[in-house]
Amino acid sequence: MNDPIIKCENLTHVYSGVVVAIQNINLVINKGELVGIIGQNGSGKTTLVKHFNGLLKPTKGKVIVKGNDTANMRVQELSRNVGYVFQNPNHQLFARTVQEELEFGPRNLGISEEEIADRVEKALNFFNLSEYQNHHPYRISYPIRKLVGMASIYTMQPDVFILDEPTTGQDHITTRTVYELINRLRDEGSTVICVSHDMILLAEVVERMIVMRDSLIIADTDPKTVFSDKELMASTHLTPPQITELSYRLRENKLINNITLSVDGLLEEVSKSFSLKRSIYS
Repeated sequence: MNDPIIKCENLTHVYSGVVVAIQNINLVINKGELVGIIGQNGSGKTTLVKHFNGLLKPTKGKVIVKGNDTANMRVQELSRNVGYVFQNPNHQLFARTVQEELEFGPRNLGISEEEIADRVEKALNFFNLSEYQNHHPYRISYPIRKLVGMASIYTMQPDVFILDEPTTGQDHITTRTVYELINRLRDEGSTVICVSHDMILLAEVVERMIVMRDSLIIADTDPKTVFSDKELMASTHLTPPQITELSYRLRENKLINNITLSVDGLLEEVSKSFSLKRSIYS
């Protein structure tokens, strides 16, 4: 049975009374879903998700989080339920040390000091930040600083995590940490909303894709269906993962039967195809 955690009803947002950023958005996100949101720059992705934690308020329509209309709720109230990790950590971090940064959120929520210490220790270990805990956030590298931003939300333990371009500016090691974070959040039953141009990330981790173009949602389905639709992808000026494009060409040449999203999936398809051909000609 579906358990809605975020619901948008005819949501419209207009900047400065002139620029229509999103319009007539009707959307339900259920508890525990892993959702990717894609679209070219200016399509309305970030505007949409900023309504979920109150950073923006509807010009028209409603946003309901855990049964509560957000219109008259403050960001501080919504942060108990919805955590937002900014694309640029410099827009998020302000404390003097990494340790203080991780403590601030749960302390602001009234969590006991004992629980705060436990949450911070777990976050330091998971994100491999222990060696930086006494460093100033602006004196560490950008990829590590971005992990600090994620860890500062993780210690608040919201029901919903919004990750805005989580792998932008990350190296291979920190990118793998992002993958591990999303998988851990899934295992813990959290709802994860990932706004990203990283098609490889989305192909690997999300279960549902929302596609936006010109302030509208134009598709809402599974990643394989989205990435397999050449016309849809072309309309967003985005390209699917290279492995998906390769599998598409192999299918067109009747070398495999199904489009895949991963290397492992493609290897499986090739193996099945050649096994079938051997059985036919043996």
